[in-house]
Amino acid sequence: MDISRTDQSVKELTFFIYNRPMHPELFNIYSSRQFFQGDYEAIIWITGCGHVVSVFSGRESLTELICPADQMLPKRGLLEQFTFRGEKSHQCHWAKGYRYFTNFQIETMSINLFRQYYNDLTAAGRKRGMFVSFPQWARGPLIPFSYLDYEARHKELQLHTYHAFPDQHTILKTQSLFELSKRKK
Repeated sequence: MDISRTDQSVKELTFFIYNRPMHPELFNIYSSRQFFQGDYEAIIWITGCGHVVSVFSGRESLTELICPADQMLPKRGLLEQFTFRGEKSHQCHWAKGYRYFTNFQIETMSINLFRQYYNDLTAAGRKRGMFVSFPQWARGPLIPFSYLDYEARHKELQLHTYHAFPDQHTILKTQSLFELSKRKK
């Protein structure tokens, strides 16, 4: 994914959910992690001011990704697609009764509040999770960044992501849970 344009806007981004993995050649990957935890494998990519997270269990997979709406992506396996407008929550069941929950929102704030939140997230991102800044896209003193914090447990993966758009005083936040334990009925 080429988000090297300097006019990247959070309004141009879309949230996708697939029941398949994505090919890495579709994206510019700035940071990646791959790990095995309990009953699943996870692959996480920071792709500019967006991300791709794929979780695999046996032959099943589920992928969430944020990228520009005009990004060339496969049609096969697309489960959901959302534009970022305000706050949204979504849940779905995937493979063998596993569940997926997500919540995302765009927070646009005053410059003073944004600056404080920006500094707090930058400090947290330097201590844990995955953090990538993009000085090549900065239009002022604050630099766009992506920060992805995750907690991998035996039967679930929890994610908190923050994509900062300083020139818009905006943070795109997501919280996601991939739950691989089957619920009793």
